Amino acid sequence: MPRSTRSAVVRDEKCQQKVIDRLHGQYLSQQDLAEYLKIAQGTVSKFLNRQPVDRRIFIEICEALGIEDWRSIAAPPTRKQVDETANGGSQELTTSPTPPPSPNSYLEYPEGLVALTSRFYVERPPVENYCFEEIRKPGSLICIKAPQKMGKSSLLMRIIQQAKKQGDATVVINFELGEKQFFSNLSTFLRWFCDRIILELTKDNQVLGTELLNNLDADYWKLAQTFGAKVAVKDYFERHLLPQLNQPLTLALEEVEILFEYPEIYKDFFGLLRIMHQEGSQQEIWQKLRLVIVHSTEAYIPMNINQSPFNVGLPVELLEFTPEQMLNLAKRHQLEWSDTEVQQLRATIEGHPFLVRLALYKITHHEITLDRLLETAPTAAGIFSNHLRHLGLILTEQHELGEAMKEVVNGTSSAKFSDPVKYKLKALGLVNLLNDEVQPRNELYRQYFQNFF
Repeated sequence: MPRSTRSAVVRDEKCQQKVIDRLHGQYLSQQDLAEYLKIAQGTVSKFLNRQPVDRRIFIEICEALGIEDWRSIAAPPTRKQVDETANGGSQELTTSPTPPPSPNSYLEYPEGLVALTSRFYVERPPVENYCFEEIRKPGSLICIKAPQKMGKSSLLMRIIQQAKKQGDATVVINFELGEKQFFSNLSTFLRWFCDRIILELTKDNQVLGTELLNNLDADYWKLAQTFGAKVAVKDYFERHLLPQLNQPLTLALEEVEILFEYPEIYKDFFGLLRIMHQEGSQQEIWQKLRLVIVHSTEAYIPMNINQSPFNVGLPVELLEFTPEQMLNLAKRHQLEWSDTEVQQLRATIEGHPFLVRLALYKITHHEITLDRLLETAPTAAGIFSNHLRHLGLILTEQHELGEAMKEVVNGTSSAKFSDPVKYKLKALGLVNLLNDEVQPRNELYRQYFQNFF
């Protein structure tokens, strides 16, 4: 095979700056990254300088930098680049393409996934260990539940890393990427679901991809018309998809609560997932399938408990940071805090992971002091204003939720909210549910939304 098909380069200067920023945000140096990956520093230097790197190494570096879709920054090398590499011309590139960063430039802006190698990822024992143990088990199922911005995706990425380490094929499907047309009915949705799995599984194996799609076309539609779409999908996994794999498959599903808006789909689909999981105790072929389901809430959907995948397998609920975790995170930000500062911050935002990290980031960058942060927190001048405006927009667009939140923050009503309203507010991270009471999740939300409505 020609070298150019086995190598990749960082596509352009914009992508180069992206990888440099990721490096400086997560590692002390090129050598630090090289040691983590157990590769030569010169290889890291070639990657950063847009020189050809073996595609397997290119992918590993991207994963270490928290870039999930390596193809988004990759390009095939030119013939000149390939020749220079073959002649050793790129070996001279051993210095960083940018000056060494200042200590504060190692900070990561707290948005989205926390990279696998980030020193700012906060473990919540024993959650990680339980998940890693469970994903090793044949036919396992993990259900991760938490409101928005609690770290579900960052935990999932670590579970997927563990699955890869143990030799699993891995597929992650985020239902936010599904266009509305694919949710029109169960058969259309399940066909899209299978196509997505095949696409992710066979990115580097077009022959297998073609074979799996041909089998799907030949058998799925015929069987679906006779026995129904659920039977067709189960049969396809059992007779074609799983037998074609030489290793177990870890299948992760994110943002599954999006399906709750499609009652003609979610009951049958979730029932199918439960059956696929339970088959692992009866048929060896199904032990190759390991499921991870990630969602914000599920309690408000009317569903037979014997058809739900949420009450089997390992349930994981991510909680807020404890005072000890917050203090430890402050030290990682090089802040000389004590319990006093932690408690002051908790009095406003409790242990909300995203809000805690944003506060520490801004304080470490000397953009604001703790006293000023607390003073302005629930106002348009505060550092949380973008986050608060985003939540306010949702409440404005969904009138029923807005009216309920207004009653919650003002504490003027003892009215019983419907289950969908309560659990949607909880999924947004706006409230806590204590028995029959609905309470603002923290003082920040109480104060802001008292003035919002």
